Order: sequence, then structure tokens, then C-alpha cells
Amino acid sequence: MNVFHEEDGALKASLVLADQGASLQVESPHGKRGKLKSSQVLLRFERPSAGELLTQAEALLPKVDVDFLWECCPQDIEFGFEELAQDYFGHPPSPVEAAAVAMCLHGAPMFFYKKGKGRYRPATADNLKAAKAGLERKAREEGQRAAWVADLVAGVCPEPLRARWRDWLFRPDRNLLEVKALEAASAQANLSVPRLLAHCGVLGSALDYHRERFVFEWFGHAGPGPVLPAFDPASLPQADAPAFSIDDATTTEIDDAFSLVDQQDGTWRLGIHIAAPTLGFAPESAMDVFARERLSTVYMPGDKFTMLPDSLVQQFTLAEGRWCPAVSLYVTFRAEDHTILAEQTVVEQVQIAANLRHGDLEAALQEEHLRAGTVDGVPFAAELTRLWHFANALADRRGHVERTPAPLDYNFYVVDGQVSILPRVRGNPIDRIVSELMIHANQHWGGVLRAAGLPGIYRTQVNGRTGLGMEPLPHQGLGVAQYAWSSSPLRRYVDLVNQWQLLAHLQGKPARWPAGDDALLGIARAFETAYDTYNEFQRSMERYWSMQWILQEGIRETEVTMLRDGNGRIRGTPLVVRVAGASELPQGSEARVDLGQPDLWELTMLCHYRGPV
Repeated sequence: MNVFHEEDGALKASLVLADQGASLQVESPHGKRGKLKSSQVLLRFERPSAGELLTQAEALLPKVDVDFLWECCPQDIEFGFEELAQDYFGHPPSPVEAAAVAMCLHGAPMFFYKKGKGRYRPATADNLKAAKAGLERKAREEGQRAAWVADLVAGVCPEPLRARWRDWLFRPDRNLLEVKALEAASAQANLSVPRLLAHCGVLGSALDYHRERFVFEWFGHAGPGPVLPAFDPASLPQADAPAFSIDDATTTEIDDAFSLVDQQDGTWRLGIHIAAPTLGFAPESAMDVFARERLSTVYMPGDKFTMLPDSLVQQFTLAEGRWCPAVSLYVTFRAEDHTILAEQTVVEQVQIAANLRHGDLEAALQEEHLRAGTVDGVPFAAELTRLWHFANALADRRGHVERTPAPLDYNFYVVDGQVSILPRVRGNPIDRIVSELMIHANQHWGGVLRAAGLPGIYRTQVNGRTGLGMEPLPHQGLGVAQYAWSSSPLRRYVDLVNQWQLLAHLQGKPARWPAGDDALLGIARAFETAYDTYNEFQRSMERYWSMQWILQEGIRETEVTMLRDGNGRIRGTPLVVRVAGASELPQGSEARVDLGQPDLWELTMLCHYRGPV
């Protein structure tokens, strides 16, 4: 005796070894023995054998027309497969014929709904039509997917994929045909999806990939931003002394400049002049919406994404040879001991006489020359010397302690794809002048807002915890009673907000954020998140260009300074890499390493320890 039965969702045939009523001991055509419930049996037969039944039924199955089977079956009622087999063949079915019909019913769920052991009900005409349409659609989609995959592997990006490639790459919905095609082609070509798009000419390079991903995730598809009418500073009073700025050669958003006047009575008047873009647009305007989306300028070697559109930056940057609108803090101090005697804030236009650059100043502004008063060969040498002494006095009063050794920064310069990396020690005389004057302006204007009872966004540090908030708490690390970022309104949204508040107070107008308004807290939280992310992106781009520099210079071995856990910093760069075989080396030790091949897409590179320096 043999049985045709259903097991684990499949139709099978087996030889019966023992019939125990409720169950059977059976053996499959492949010799596997097992136990089968009688309720699973669809058909009992003597001949042919179990194996021959399956072979013959499968051979007959292609001749069973499923559409005709659906047409000739009873409609709107259940039926058994043997009944339908008899109607279909026109005579009592043989075991092979019955099994073939059962297989056909079992394998066509859109035609027949299973209702029990060997029993089915036909789909309605409407349901069957919809199911067939779905099947045809899937077939078309599969054909389209296969064609797209072939094109992608061949290096051609089909237009439907090219039109929205950023969506498919950076926010893939794996239910979409385009994403399925990209991932299938990626697997077939043995390339990651970004590299596949580069293979097809959609992405020009790994650099494009990193930049496009950042823009997509943080700036969406925002355009260049609104264009405002030109602001005419002629309506503002004119400052009576020319000013100069001090910045890196690549800086275009020049926020701050300085002037210094000898008042011929033993006192000097220092002007700290800050760009005033808030005169050009109001809170809640289209320009404000654009700036609030970005929250800060994003820096990277060789490029940047500015917080404000370039058209606005060019109006308000403190560029040399122009009269520029500014919020100016005038500080009168005694020449003898640099004691501050008076401070006043005004809104005015300032003549920018020069944009001084670090590279032109650093050689001349050495500490020994400044102390001896022998700085020459640079513009505003006397003013810079006086400002350095005043900056030192400010640092001493707030309890500044020099860090030893001085921190090391790296400046990246990218020209036509060629990168140079120049180490720069922080805390030099130029840094001292700029940082101390900015700290003084930020703490002073924070105090003005505090005294006026107006909320602002303060950077605080209390008991080692640093953050942004609305309370004018101390910044213990800087040694000031309060500290409100206000000196970079072209580059940081927090500074814009504080400048709006300060201008409202100076001009006697209602503040956009009055006392008790907690909206600034949300701005502060959003800014902190964005600022951390932007800094991380900057570090990743410095990592990219450090690796590009290694490739550019053809460096295969070099020296590293060991850090923790077997990581080392490659000499002459900020690049930190894993050094295989160096996990036991002490922190701070020097080692020679062989460099692996940098992966500019994944920003990874493995080095191997060669020995001590």
C-alpha cells in the first residue's frame, strides 16, 4: 500500500510499512522512514509505486491547464481534488491523474483557495483577474529590474535611477524596484552601491560621495537661499578710525575686525567690530528659516557650506576697502597697566583698511619681538603690539593658564585636488590677540543682555559640565561671569540670535525673544546637535584628505605617535589609524609603520608595525 499525502506544506508519496489506524509508519522513495498521521493522507493506492507516482504525476502536470481547470470546477462551493479530476478527465481518475490535479490545485493559490484536506474553493472572477494582473505586473517589474541590473553592471545608469539617485543611495526603501536593482547590481558587480554609482558615472569620486551624503542628510535639497536687497550702510554713523581683521587665508566670512586709537591722554580706545548681518533680515523671515536650518557654517578642507547664502555673506563680511555695518564694542583702557576705564557698544559703519592673514603675520609677530617692541614689516605693527600686551592683561585677569605643550592644529589647503597639510601650534601671539578680544566681547555682551533682563543663549561651564543654555551662568574654564557667543554672526546661528537681542536693546525696540520665552532653549539644543555633527563631518573630511595626501605623496612607510589601544597618529597629519602588532606599545612612543592602501570610500587604512624609531 502507498499513500499520497501532505507534509510540511508539500505533497509527497510514501510506501506504507504499518497501518496503526490513526497513524502510519511510512518510507519515502528515498528510503527515509517516519510516522504519518492518517489525517494527512489524501489518496491510498497500490500501483504505481510511491516514487513512480510522483514522477508520472509531475510529467503529467504541465498538460493540466489550470485556466480550464478553474473554468470547469464548481463555482462558489468547495470541492475535492478527486471530484475535479474526474470532471476534468471525463472518467474516474487514476492515482497519477488525481495526484497531478492535486498538484495543480496546490500550486495555484491565486486560482484555488485551500479549504481543508484535499479540498478547495475557486477564486472569484474579480479576484482572479486582479491576481493575474498582479502577476503580470511582477513579471514586468522583474524584467525591468533585470534590464536595469544589466545596464548598471555594464556601467550605464538608467535615467529613472539617475533622476533620484540620492534617495536610493542615502535613504533606500528596499521595497522599491530601483533600490532592488541597485542592490542586485551591487552584488553582481561585487561593488558597494556608492562604488557602483561611481562606476556608472553618477558619482565622480569618493569625495563627492561624502559631501553628497552630508548635504542630503542635513540640508535636504535646499537651494542657494533667498536673495535680499542690498543693505546700504550709509544710514549708520561712521566710525572715526580704520579697522583691520586677522584671519586665515581661506576665510571669506570675516566676522571681526579691530581698531586702536591713542587718545593722547595716557589711554587707548580699542574697537572690537563685529559684522552685523542681523541688520539685513528679521527673525522668522525666509533668510532666517534658511539660516536656522543650517545653524552653522560647515567647514572641510578646501571647501565649506556657509550658514548664510553667499549673496548675504558678501554684503556683510568685513572686507577690506569697504565701509561695513558693524556692532562695535569700544573699550577704553589705561596705557600704563591696561586697566579698563569705560566700555560702550554702538551700531555703525566701519572702514575696513586691511584683511590681514595669518601667513603674512606669523613670522613677524614672534613673542620676543612683541616684548621688545621691534615688530616691523607688517601693516598695523604698532597696533598689533599694543593689542598683544592688552590681550595678555585680559588673560591674566581671568586666570588663564597656558597649556603645555601647546596644542597642535593642522591647516589643510586644497588646490585643484592637490592637498598640503601644515601643522600649526595653537596659542601663538596671533591667536592670543584674537581669542582674548573675542572672549572679552562675548562676556561683555552677555552681561549687557543679563543686565537688561533679556534672554540670550549662553555657553556655560559649571563643575566641569559645558553646554548651551538660557541662564547667564559662569564659564569657569574661561574665568568669566557669563559668556554669550556673539562674535561670529556670519557663521553661527547662536551668535545671530544674541545679536538680534543686543540690537533690540541698543535701539530701544521690543526683543524678538522677551523674558520668559523658552523658545531659545530649543534653538540651543538644535545648535548643539548640529555643531557636534558638523565637527564630526569636518574630522572625517580631514581624514579623507590625510589619506589623499598619503596617496598623493606616494608614502608607503612613515612614523606614528602611539595613542591608546594600538592606535597611532601618522606624523605630519591628524590621521589616527590602527597599527597592527603595536597594541603593547606605550602611549606617546614613536614607531615606524608600513602603510596599507587607504580606502577613500570607507575612510579606513590598516598599518603594520615595523619597529621603534
